[in-house]
Amino acid sequence: MRDEARAAVADITGRAPVEVRQLGGGDTSAAFAVRLEDGTAVFAKTAPATMPGAIEAEAASLAWLAEPDVVAVPEVFGNTERWLVTEHIAESAPTAAAAEQLGRGLAALHATGAPAFGAAPPGGPADAWIGLAPMRNEPEPDWPTFYAQHRIEPYLRKAVDAGTLSSADGAVISQVCANIDQLAGPAEPPARLHGDLWSGNVHWSAQGAWLIDPAAHGGHRETDLAMLHLFGCPHLDRVVAAYQESHPLAAGWRERIALHQLFPLLVHAVLFGTGYAAQATRAARSALRAA
Repeated sequence: MRDEARAAVADITGRAPVEVRQLGGGDTSAAFAVRLEDGTAVFAKTAPATMPGAIEAEAASLAWLAEPDVVAVPEVFGNTERWLVTEHIAESAPTAAAAEQLGRGLAALHATGAPAFGAAPPGGPADAWIGLAPMRNEPEPDWPTFYAQHRIEPYLRKAVDAGTLSSADGAVISQVCANIDQLAGPAEPPARLHGDLWSGNVHWSAQGAWLIDPAAHGGHRETDLAMLHLFGCPHLDRVVAAYQESHPLAAGWRERIALHQLFPLLVHAVLFGTGYAAQATRAARSALRAA
């Protein structure tokens, strides 16, 4: 695999790699730190053949998030169907100052908007991925329709059909879809989302917090913040406070966190089993109670 990475980086950058080191971690791909002949450090990753379009979707997502120049995003040097090469960012410990910078940057990013709820990044495929899971980006006129039809319902069906989620628990989640207009809160314009903003996709460096591994699309800005709450994030209180100072969220946003976490929990249920199915059901009940 190192030889493949070496050849791909040379082809994409036009420069010869002199050191290729495979990195650990990552659920979906093999990743490498590469030093080029001129000393430039780059990051290379490949997706399995079972995830067609994943590299194209990520490259388009990174470019779309970088375009407004309001958040730190690794520069894309290029990609093929199987390989993506970006700048390599040295990791450092999270700080409160970097967290506040992240909160302000996210607020500015979301405010740059998207053409529609469910819109894919320009040049990106409609059939994208969130981690190991397929994710369809299909434009809709409003967020409740998009979220129910293209996020909750496909994974609800998969979880019930696989027996991961009981019919009774599936019915609870179906109630969320049936009442989504009342649960969604005040209408907002589509935001430019990272789309998979759990803590592992915030990369901390000496220069601040960088956004990596996006599943970008047009959506509701509360979704990114709900993802940060799902598995925790260093200095999350500072992130939220800085976000609120820059672009306050609508009243009741904390009560809607469970609604926005329902999709990633259903994805995890399909991929990883019944423990996440129970969490998804609890999130659905919490969303219904909040209404």
